[in-house]
Amino acid sequence: MIYEGQICRGPMERSSFMLPVAVGCSYNRCRFCNLFKHLKYRQLPMEQVEEEILRVRALGGDPETVFLGDGNAFGLETGHLLEIAGKIRRSFPSCRSINMDATVTNIRLKSDEELRALAAAGVGHLYLGIESGLDDVLGTMEKDHTLEQAYEQIQRLRAAGLIYDAHIMTGIAGRGRGLENAEATAEFFNRTRPERIINFSLFLIAGTPLYEDAKAGRFFPASELENLEEERRLLQLMEWEGQRVAYDGFHDCITFRVRGRLPGEKEKMLGMLDGAIKVWKEKEPVFAWAERIPDAVILKE
Repeated sequence: MIYEGQICRGPMERSSFMLPVAVGCSYNRCRFCNLFKHLKYRQLPMEQVEEEILRVRALGGDPETVFLGDGNAFGLETGHLLEIAGKIRRSFPSCRSINMDATVTNIRLKSDEELRALAAAGVGHLYLGIESGLDDVLGTMEKDHTLEQAYEQIQRLRAAGLIYDAHIMTGIAGRGRGLENAEATAEFFNRTRPERIINFSLFLIAGTPLYEDAKAGRFFPASELENLEEERRLLQLMEWEGQRVAYDGFHDCITFRVRGRLPGEKEKMLGMLDGAIKVWKEKEPVFAWAERIPDAVILKE
């Protein structure tokens, strides 16, 4: 496989066949993100996509799930996605779901009929970068949606038979607002009920607008202790009945991870967070900063 850029996908997709269908992100304006800043967004030719599908099939591959890359593959034109889905289903009879990242705007720009057609073609999980339950934070981070827009479009995608998953970032509201953000985000999730939640706790990366905001005193980052306390409050407040939700939370700066299923494993996860909070209360504050921007790479496998 030839892959241009930095591979980034949710941990629930680790066993999926990752099929590149685009390079970069068509939005590419989130203030915290550097994954695609060095790339010029473009749709990959159908011939290249089909060649990769046939290569994997020739090697005996028959994946149960396929993940379409890159940043927001759901933004591709519906007819193009349907053609890709058809090639996948014909080549891989065991495929049960075709998953990808999406934005709220991607959903808004597709009609109800298009959403239903994509679901019927095998598109399953859509990962949305919800990030925060606070409207002012979404605006500051230049996300492509408001909370009200997110509520509306999630309702549409679920009505069409698509599956909603969420990405969030503890720490994104900044210093002193962790618990406020946790409570607002928990309320959002209690209303929208994602099947999977991935928390990539905020990491300030050199070269991003948010990094420059922090250096200039326009954004004050939360410590990793505050991020842990925010995550604990979020998990504490999320309540579902009759639904199991997969949760995976990463704090790369302090190499801490908590994962499990709600509601059954909530107490276990809260206990893990209590232990980490106790440890970090005894240490000097740590902030997640990275001075170096990773080089653009082309990965071959």
